[in-house]
Amino acid sequence: MIGPLVDPVAHGGRAEDAFHVVVPSFPGYTFSGPVTEAGWGSARVAAAWDTLMKRLGYARYGAHGGDGGSLVGRELGILAPDGLVGTHVLQLFSFPSGDPAEFEQLGPKDFEALEILKNFGEISAFASLQSTRPQTIAHALADSPVGQLAWNELMATFDRPTELSRDQILTHVSLYWFTNTAGSSARQYKEDARFNAGEGVGARINHAPTGVSIFRNDFRSIRVFAERDNDQIVFWKEHEVGGHFAAMEVPEVLVGDLREFFRPLR
Repeated sequence: MIGPLVDPVAHGGRAEDAFHVVVPSFPGYTFSGPVTEAGWGSARVAAAWDTLMKRLGYARYGAHGGDGGSLVGRELGILAPDGLVGTHVLQLFSFPSGDPAEFEQLGPKDFEALEILKNFGEISAFASLQSTRPQTIAHALADSPVGQLAWNELMATFDRPTELSRDQILTHVSLYWFTNTAGSSARQYKEDARFNAGEGVGARINHAPTGVSIFRNDFRSIRVFAERDNDQIVFWKEHEVGGHFAAMEVPEVLVGDLREFFRPLR
């Protein structure tokens, strides 16, 4: 996606849609790790990335991310640092609060999304273990490249069938193996679980301009719940293509969404 964002004219776009693109690596993951101290959850990463952008000389910037990057993007919105114009994500992980009135506002697509959420719950045992006992799995993953590949099987099975190539999957898994960051990346789940237990997700509202792109074979955010936790959603688009790894699967679609979301915020 970097080429079309930086040089849109060369890819059929307009010169005024060009971005500077900064691609930070999540502390504890691949090129930025392994980290050896506690505390590197999404909120701390958001603060670090704001510091990074300002040290690079950017007085104004926007954020984009998917999966863990979606968590950091929302945390940036909550942090609301000077210069943040908005945050675009692929998921807003907002869930039912227990209030029956919320369900009265749901439509057919929302109930379909709830079924997808139920399915994700059935295949996300990795997240439960990493949120509670990440060191238990860390030693095994650091000891076996086959174990590392097996632990990342969701890259091949989250979207059914996957649109990722074998080379894309092997490249990403290899990055964790060669940098020995399986353990520190797993610990991020526990850091977030500990932080959210103390703060309460629902008590922390994101007031920043927020955009969401939803892809057919991914976790599907439900707008009723998302707007409860993020009160300035100004862009919401649902696509009948792509999945959890949209940046690799349908990059041209995601680039179009980023241009559309950020255009009025620049």
